[in-house]
Amino acid sequence: MTKTTTTLLLLFISTFTFSQQEFSVDIEPMVIPNAPGIHSYAVGKTDDQKWVVLGGRVDGLHQRQPFAAFLDQDNNKNVFVIDVTTNQVWSSDISVLAPSIYEQLKSTNQEFYQRDTMLYIIGGYGFSATANDHITFPNVTAISLNELADAVITNTSITPYFRQITDVNLKVTGGQLGYLDSTFYLVGGQLFDGRYNPMGPDHGPGFIQQYSNEIRTFKIQDDGVNLSITNYAAQHDTINLHRRDYNMSPQIFPNGDAGFTAFSGVFDYADMPYLNTVDITPNNYNTVNSFNQYLSQYHSAKLPIYDTVDNVMHTIFFGGISQFTMDSQANLIEDLDVPFVKTISRVSRFSDWSMQETKLGYIEMPTLVGSGAEFIPINQYYYEHEILNLESLPNARTLVGYIYGGIESSAENIFFINDGTQSSASNVIFEVYIDKSTANQDEITINGDNSINLNIYPNPARRKLNISYFSPEMKDMNLTVYSSEGRMVLSERLQPEKIGVNERKIDVSELSDGLYIIEINNGSYSDQKQFIKK
Repeated sequence: MTKTTTTLLLLFISTFTFSQQEFSVDIEPMVIPNAPGIHSYAVGKTDDQKWVVLGGRVDGLHQRQPFAAFLDQDNNKNVFVIDVTTNQVWSSDISVLAPSIYEQLKSTNQEFYQRDTMLYIIGGYGFSATANDHITFPNVTAISLNELADAVITNTSITPYFRQITDVNLKVTGGQLGYLDSTFYLVGGQLFDGRYNPMGPDHGPGFIQQYSNEIRTFKIQDDGVNLSITNYAAQHDTINLHRRDYNMSPQIFPNGDAGFTAFSGVFDYADMPYLNTVDITPNNYNTVNSFNQYLSQYHSAKLPIYDTVDNVMHTIFFGGISQFTMDSQANLIEDLDVPFVKTISRVSRFSDWSMQETKLGYIEMPTLVGSGAEFIPINQYYYEHEILNLESLPNARTLVGYIYGGIESSAENIFFINDGTQSSASNVIFEVYIDKSTANQDEITINGDNSINLNIYPNPARRKLNISYFSPEMKDMNLTVYSSEGRMVLSERLQPEKIGVNERKIDVSELSDGLYIIEINNGSYSDQKQFIKK
């Protein structure tokens, strides 16, 4: 385990320098008897607010050994209907479904989205008896939520309420699925075929792992009988979209545009979490390299909140896994093993487009829980795109939704010793409250400004590429050049001559003509630029 204290960052107990409405966040656990422990699942809601839960896993963190990783026996093979108002749970066995539907719906890390009363599930990873192997599923399954829930509750046939098509463009697991203006956005994720095996070919079977590196957009045409994919398109970026198992949240940007932000995620080409974010709108996407997100790098429950009065977009992250935590003296601690954390944090985007990350020091998850959990909103306070409207809340403590499930770990770092007993799937439900009558308290704000400020010239370059960068301390930095396909073609250690702006020349004459990405990383900050070799 490697832990370091990062001293570059100015941390302070916050009142914001930006104008904004103040509010506090609170959570309260509740347990519903017979609710399953589950993580990495898909969920939708009926018209009367019952939850319909499918897929995911009922064990804890997956093990490293191929013979024990992602066992079929640990797949969720039921559909659960949960009523949080009456504390009731019903279930039905989904093995009665057609094999292609059953195999996909018992997989993990599917992408899903509910449009009206239809839940669409895309992809997912798990064992397929048909293929006799673990695969990523190339399917889209449409599920009629109201009818399915009624069938589960009345113990009648569930088979009429599932329809499925196959599309290899949607063979993705661990991505995120959004919906805006009749278009679906499938962002990031990977195609993973074969048995999980990080120990190498000498210790078990091999596998195929291909990151999508794309934002894939499409429409789902659905008349209740016929299902099809139309208007498919893809934007490809091997550097900035090379992420999976991350948080993507709907956003309202300062100019009023609606879209999404892909926060952090794993893994970059150095096998560490991303710290930058990517903003996605219908017309474009933009990588935000001027801001680093330190406190949440893995998929967890999240809550987007928009402050209309001050034009501030907040996103709250609950627990999960993170490369960085904070000690009792408000120092930022880096752990390269990327541990489970209790942290509840907020990223805010202000009207001038600047971003700020805050640790909520007055509250945290009660245990190391949250990775693979979902936030399930209460509809009345939300915009159509699942963003909480802060102005719609009364000036009081208000229930706005629930956090359900996730992996609960017994210790921060268990991956390398995990034998299946160190973690479990949580069945705890947390009520989430927002209180506009209580001012922010004990909040630690992180200066996440990216100070490297990489510049390059000439561009295009023939033989030598001049670079300048800011070094905040006398610490070696890594310089890496990637091809447009994401292949590392050059790597050097940079030894700054001084604290401040440093300059260096690198020889690119041996590179083939084409587009490249140059990145500088000092472990806390990174910055990237594109250049053309000709």
